[in-house]
Amino acid sequence: MRAALFYEPHAPLRIEEVATPEPGAGEVLIKVKACGICASDLHIFTGELRGFAMPHPLIPGHEAAGVIAACGAGVDDWRIGDRVVATVPGKTCGACQPCRQSDFENCLSPRIVGVDYHGAFAEYLTFPAHSLVRLPESIPFEQGAILADAVGTPFHAVIVRGGLRAGERVALFGVGGLGTHAVQIARLAGAGQLIAVDVLPAALERARALGADHLINYRTTPNWSRPVREATGGRGADFVMEVAGAETLAESMSAIRRAGHIAIIGVVSNPLSPGPVLSIGQMMGVSAKLQALMVGSRENFDAMCRAIELHRIRPVVDKAYPWTDAGEAIEALRRGEHFGKIVLDF
Repeated sequence: MRAALFYEPHAPLRIEEVATPEPGAGEVLIKVKACGICASDLHIFTGELRGFAMPHPLIPGHEAAGVIAACGAGVDDWRIGDRVVATVPGKTCGACQPCRQSDFENCLSPRIVGVDYHGAFAEYLTFPAHSLVRLPESIPFEQGAILADAVGTPFHAVIVRGGLRAGERVALFGVGGLGTHAVQIARLAGAGQLIAVDVLPAALERARALGADHLINYRTTPNWSRPVREATGGRGADFVMEVAGAETLAESMSAIRRAGHIAIIGVVSNPLSPGPVLSIGQMMGVSAKLQALMVGSRENFDAMCRAIELHRIRPVVDKAYPWTDAGEAIEALRRGEHFGKIVLDF
């Protein structure tokens, strides 16, 4: 098979012929149809993501959808030709308490697909059968590829872990791949007021089109907690979603009401400005509830797909590049020239 290989930071990916993997016991072989490019992939390509057992060279990619091409020993629940989505993390230990309770997203010793082992920037991918979810026929592969991460993570953060209640005031920092869907999901959950914060005017207009009530440009208003409080009558947001990274966490704490909820969603990058990014004392002072999560949950997948089929959520794919143009797609993501997600099409 052919695959896109990452050799070193800032170097172009190389399309090369490699051996097609074979599924082991409990695994399937997926013929990849589409794979999303995530902002966390950029941390790999720049060398910022450390502490993982990356093979050298690495086949990146963790947002995959495709069809099952072969089943390994002991796989009884799946058949060749089934349409599937591969969920993060991928390989799990199977022995820890979360795994024994089928809570694979919280495995204590996970191996992340496309980071710890070869991922889906390739024509075929081996994957644990227990970490697959079924993709309905009504949802195309280009959208299916982003469901487990870009849609599923904010869905889990807002609906399940966050328990957003109808009428609550929401402030969201970052209207990118995750934030584009977080806006829609907050509206689906009944947000009474939705305030979007970003550095790009186009991203803010995108948020308005998706249902945001108030827009704040962080470049011109770095102390964005003040207009959030003004927009909420001095109260502050009930629920703050931090989707962009670490720089604005301290400001998020100033934007939240007393006993409010802050959700840090996705991979938090290094702060863009010096100094502490989050004060525990500040959190205690307002009795804030804090959650942080990187992935969604398989248990929410059917409900999420129903919302998509009923047009309550629209998976936003800006452009699908031929997968052999992965380098060009990555550069487009780096430049921020996209509305929603960028996907590799196989």
